Amino acid sequence: MKRVALYARVSTDRGNQTTENQLRVLQEAAARLGWTIVAVHVDEGISGAKGREKRPGYDALLKGVTRGEYDLVAAWSVCRLGRSLQDLVGFLADLQAREVGLYLHVQGLDTSTPSGRMLFGMTSVFAEFERSMCVARVKAGLSRTTKRLGRPPMAEEKVQAIRALLADGIGVRETARRTGAGTATVQRLKRAMTVEDGEEPMAA
Repeated sequence: MKRVALYARVSTDRGNQTTENQLRVLQEAAARLGWTIVAVHVDEGISGAKGREKRPGYDALLKGVTRGEYDLVAAWSVCRLGRSLQDLVGFLADLQAREVGLYLHVQGLDTSTPSGRMLFGMTSVFAEFERSMCVARVKAGLSRTTKRLGRPPMAEEKVQAIRALLADGIGVRETARRTGAGTATVQRLKRAMTVEDGEEPMAA
Protein backbone atom coordinates (compact mmCIF):
# COMPACT_ATOMS: atom_id res chain seq x y z
CA MET A 1 0.00 0.00 0.00
CA LYS A 2 1.08 3.56 -0.66
CA ARG A 3 2.09 5.58 2.40
CA VAL A 4 0.23 8.86 1.93
CA ALA A 5 0.54 12.26 3.59
CA LEU A 6 -2.48 14.56 3.37
CA TYR A 7 -2.04 18.33 3.23
CA ALA A 8 -4.79 20.93 3.72
CA ARG A 9 -4.62 24.72 3.92
CA VAL A 10 -6.98 27.66 4.15
CA SER A 11 -6.13 31.31 4.55
CA THR A 12 -9.55 32.23 5.95
CA ASP A 13 -12.24 30.53 8.00
CA ARG A 14 -14.97 32.30 6.05
CA GLY A 15 -17.87 30.19 4.75
CA ASN A 16 -17.21 26.59 3.72
CA GLN A 17 -13.48 27.06 3.27
CA THR A 18 -12.24 24.67 5.94
CA THR A 19 -9.42 22.19 6.17
CA GLU A 20 -11.94 19.66 7.50
CA ASN A 21 -13.81 19.69 4.17
CA GLN A 22 -10.58 19.27 2.23
CA LEU A 23 -9.40 16.39 4.42
CA ARG A 24 -12.76 14.61 4.25
CA VAL A 25 -12.56 14.44 0.46
CA LEU A 26 -8.94 13.25 0.56
CA GLN A 27 -9.74 10.60 3.15
CA GLU A 28 -12.55 9.32 0.94
CA ALA A 29 -10.10 9.12 -1.97
CA ALA A 30 -7.63 7.23 0.23
CA ALA A 31 -10.27 4.66 1.16
CA ARG A 32 -11.33 4.28 -2.46
CA LEU A 33 -7.78 3.92 -3.82
CA GLY A 34 -6.39 1.74 -1.04
CA TRP A 35 -3.92 4.24 0.40
CA THR A 36 -2.54 4.12 3.93
CA ILE A 37 -2.64 7.60 5.48
CA VAL A 38 0.49 7.97 7.60
CA ALA A 39 0.43 11.74 8.22
CA VAL A 40 -1.92 14.72 8.06
CA HIS A 41 -0.45 18.23 7.82
CA VAL A 42 -2.61 21.36 8.12
CA ASP A 43 -2.08 25.12 7.86
CA GLU A 44 -4.99 27.20 9.19
CA GLY A 45 -5.37 30.86 8.34
CA ILE A 46 -2.14 31.04 6.33
CA SER A 47 -1.85 32.38 2.80
CA GLY A 48 -0.33 30.18 0.13
CA ALA A 49 1.89 33.12 -0.77
CA LYS A 50 3.72 32.72 2.56
CA GLY A 51 7.10 31.06 2.56
CA ARG A 52 7.81 27.62 3.99
CA GLU A 53 9.08 29.10 7.27
CA LYS A 54 5.64 30.64 7.92
CA ARG A 55 3.67 27.48 7.06
CA PRO A 56 4.45 24.90 9.78
CA GLY A 57 2.22 22.23 8.26
CA TYR A 58 3.84 22.59 4.85
CA ASP A 59 7.30 22.62 6.43
CA ALA A 60 6.53 19.37 8.29
CA LEU A 61 5.26 17.85 5.05
CA LEU A 62 8.48 18.67 3.22
CA LYS A 63 10.58 17.30 6.07
CA GLY A 64 8.64 14.05 5.88
CA VAL A 65 9.25 13.89 2.14
CA THR A 66 12.99 14.44 2.71
CA ARG A 67 13.09 11.64 5.29
CA GLY A 68 11.42 9.26 2.82
CA GLU A 69 8.33 8.76 4.98
CA TYR A 70 5.77 9.02 2.14
CA ASP A 71 5.10 7.44 -1.23
CA LEU A 72 2.47 10.03 -2.15
CA VAL A 73 1.36 13.54 -1.11
CA ALA A 74 -2.34 14.33 -1.52
CA ALA A 75 -3.92 17.80 -1.49
CA TRP A 76 -7.29 19.29 -2.42
CA SER A 77 -5.93 21.53 -5.20
CA VAL A 78 -2.71 22.93 -6.62
CA CYS A 79 -3.49 26.31 -5.04
CA ARG A 80 -3.41 24.71 -1.57
CA LEU A 81 0.29 24.00 -2.07
CA GLY A 82 1.38 27.50 -3.04
CA ARG A 83 1.00 30.57 -5.24
CA SER A 84 4.41 30.86 -6.83
CA LEU A 85 5.07 28.88 -9.99
CA GLN A 86 8.74 28.67 -9.04
CA ASP A 87 7.91 27.20 -5.62
CA LEU A 88 5.44 24.72 -7.10
CA VAL A 89 7.91 23.51 -9.70
CA GLY A 90 10.58 23.21 -6.99
CA PHE A 91 8.16 21.23 -4.82
CA LEU A 92 7.43 18.83 -7.69
CA ALA A 93 11.17 18.45 -8.36
CA ASP A 94 11.72 17.51 -4.69
CA LEU A 95 8.98 14.89 -4.90
CA GLN A 96 10.33 13.46 -8.14
CA ALA A 97 13.89 13.29 -6.78
CA ARG A 98 12.63 11.10 -3.94
CA GLU A 99 10.17 9.18 -6.11
CA VAL A 100 7.17 10.56 -4.23
CA GLY A 101 3.93 11.00 -6.15
CA LEU A 102 1.43 13.87 -5.94
CA TYR A 103 -2.36 13.63 -6.01
CA LEU A 104 -4.52 16.75 -6.53
CA HIS A 105 -8.27 16.16 -6.16
CA VAL A 106 -9.64 19.19 -8.02
CA GLN A 107 -7.32 18.76 -11.00
CA GLY A 108 -7.74 14.96 -10.98
CA LEU A 109 -3.97 14.70 -11.16
CA ASP A 110 -1.57 11.91 -10.18
CA THR A 111 2.10 12.62 -10.91
CA SER A 112 3.05 8.98 -10.66
CA THR A 113 2.14 8.97 -14.38
CA PRO A 114 3.94 10.88 -17.19
CA SER A 115 0.71 12.61 -18.22
CA GLY A 116 0.13 13.65 -14.62
CA ARG A 117 3.55 15.30 -14.40
CA MET A 118 2.91 17.20 -17.63
CA LEU A 119 -0.53 18.33 -16.45
CA PHE A 120 0.91 19.55 -13.15
CA GLY A 121 3.25 21.88 -15.00
CA MET A 122 0.39 23.25 -17.09
CA THR A 123 -1.89 23.63 -14.06
CA SER A 124 0.78 25.57 -12.17
CA VAL A 125 1.14 28.01 -15.07
CA PHE A 126 -2.59 28.67 -15.25
CA ALA A 127 -2.93 28.97 -11.47
CA GLU A 128 -0.32 31.73 -11.39
CA PHE A 129 -1.88 33.42 -14.42
CA GLU A 130 -5.31 33.42 -12.75
CA ARG A 131 -3.89 34.92 -9.57
CA SER A 132 -2.18 37.66 -11.58
CA MET A 133 -5.49 38.41 -13.29
CA CYS A 134 -7.26 38.61 -9.92
CA VAL A 135 -4.66 41.03 -8.58
CA ALA A 136 -5.01 43.18 -11.71
CA ARG A 137 -8.81 43.26 -11.36
CA VAL A 138 -8.58 44.25 -7.69
CA LYS A 139 -6.15 47.08 -8.43
CA ALA A 140 -8.32 48.31 -11.30
CA GLY A 141 -11.40 48.22 -9.07
CA LEU A 142 -9.70 50.17 -6.28
CA SER A 143 -8.45 52.72 -8.81
CA ARG A 144 -11.96 53.24 -10.21
CA THR A 145 -13.40 53.61 -6.70
CA THR A 146 -10.81 56.24 -5.78
CA LYS A 147 -11.45 58.23 -8.93
CA ARG A 148 -15.24 58.00 -8.56
CA LEU A 149 -15.23 59.20 -4.96
CA GLY A 150 -12.57 61.82 -5.56
CA ARG A 151 -10.49 60.63 -2.62
CA PRO A 152 -6.71 60.92 -2.56
CA PRO A 153 -4.94 57.53 -2.63
CA MET A 154 -3.96 56.10 0.73
CA ALA A 155 -0.25 56.08 1.53
CA GLU A 156 1.34 52.75 0.65
CA GLU A 157 2.83 52.45 4.15
CA LYS A 158 -0.63 52.65 5.68
CA VAL A 159 -2.05 50.12 3.22
CA GLN A 160 0.73 47.68 4.07
CA ALA A 161 0.15 48.22 7.81
CA ILE A 162 -3.55 47.42 7.40
CA ARG A 163 -2.82 44.32 5.30
CA ALA A 164 -0.25 43.10 7.85
CA LEU A 165 -2.71 43.39 10.73
CA LEU A 166 -5.45 41.62 8.78
CA ALA A 167 -3.02 38.86 7.79
CA ASP A 168 -2.23 38.37 11.49
CA GLY A 169 -5.93 37.78 12.20
CA ILE A 170 -6.74 41.20 13.68
CA GLY A 171 -10.39 42.16 13.17
CA VAL A 172 -11.60 44.94 10.88
CA ARG A 173 -12.62 47.35 13.64
CA GLU A 174 -9.46 46.82 15.67
CA THR A 175 -7.33 47.25 12.55
CA ALA A 176 -9.16 50.48 11.74
CA ARG A 177 -8.62 51.72 15.30
CA ARG A 178 -4.89 50.96 15.27
CA THR A 179 -4.21 52.51 11.89
CA GLY A 180 -6.67 55.39 11.98
CA ALA A 181 -8.35 54.20 8.77
CA GLY A 182 -12.08 53.97 8.20
CA THR A 183 -13.71 50.57 8.75
CA ALA A 184 -15.08 50.64 5.19
CA THR A 185 -11.55 51.08 3.85
CA VAL A 186 -10.23 48.21 5.97
CA GLN A 187 -13.12 46.00 4.88
CA ARG A 188 -12.40 46.81 1.23
CA LEU A 189 -8.74 45.85 1.63
CA LYS A 190 -9.74 42.64 3.40
CA ARG A 191 -11.99 41.68 0.48
CA ALA A 192 -9.18 42.49 -1.94
CA MET A 193 -6.79 40.24 0.00
CA THR A 194 -9.31 37.38 -0.16
CA VAL A 195 -9.60 37.74 -3.95
CA GLU A 196 -5.82 37.95 -4.32
CA ASP A 197 -5.42 34.73 -2.36
CA GLY A 198 -7.71 32.93 -4.82
CA GLU A 199 -9.58 30.75 -2.32
CA GLU A 200 -11.81 28.19 -4.01
CA PRO A 201 -15.39 27.58 -2.80
CA MET A 202 -15.63 24.19 -1.15
CA ALA A 203 -18.58 21.85 -1.26
CA ALA A 204 -20.03 21.29 2.21
